[in-house]
Amino acid sequence: MPVKVKICGITNLNDAVAAVDFGADALGFVFFKESPRYLSRNEAGAIIRSLPSFITTVGVFVNESTESIEEIIKFTGIDVVQLHGDELPAKCDLSRRIIKAIRVKSLESLDPLKNYTYKVSAFLLDTYTPHKLGGTGQTFNWDIASDAKQFGRIILAGGLTPDNIAEAVRHVRPYGVDVSSGIELEKGKKDHKKMKLFIERAKRA
Repeated sequence: MPVKVKICGITNLNDAVAAVDFGADALGFVFFKESPRYLSRNEAGAIIRSLPSFITTVGVFVNESTESIEEIIKFTGIDVVQLHGDELPAKCDLSRRIIKAIRVKSLESLDPLKNYTYKVSAFLLDTYTPHKLGGTGQTFNWDIASDAKQFGRIILAGGLTPDNIAEAVRHVRPYGVDVSSGIELEKGKKDHKKMKLFIERAKRA
């Protein structure tokens, strides 16, 4: 079964439509105000309402209150919530399926996963850097991602590009892959040639 591909950091309808046309399975919308790819709920809602019915939409949140997340869910109609901060398992009781992001530094970074196993539908593994929560453009040791599969579905992120995605998929065989900065012209604007190539190579690997 081909790997699922999530294009994250969508900020405009043009990129969203292109991602869907190229075969993306999911689109990510960032509701973290400190991100250069941040969208308001009005902006995200307008894009989401213009999308085809069978594309999955993911809202990315960082240490946001449950009330705020539920308000954005209701307003935009996002399908899945991605928690990308320091959220504890108790924060995973929401009205949508949850992806919990884990920032990987070493094998010990996987220790918390067992506490979330029955709370989330997948884990997204991203590269740990001291001052950034994501979009670093840096990879981590993919052997750790392979080990993480014992805890549930794994979505591989962190430094993925059209040049390394096939190798990454063959090495880890994850449930899904996630890309943002690796296919951008500039922060928040996608390079459509790179995006098409990324999706094609991920699905073929």
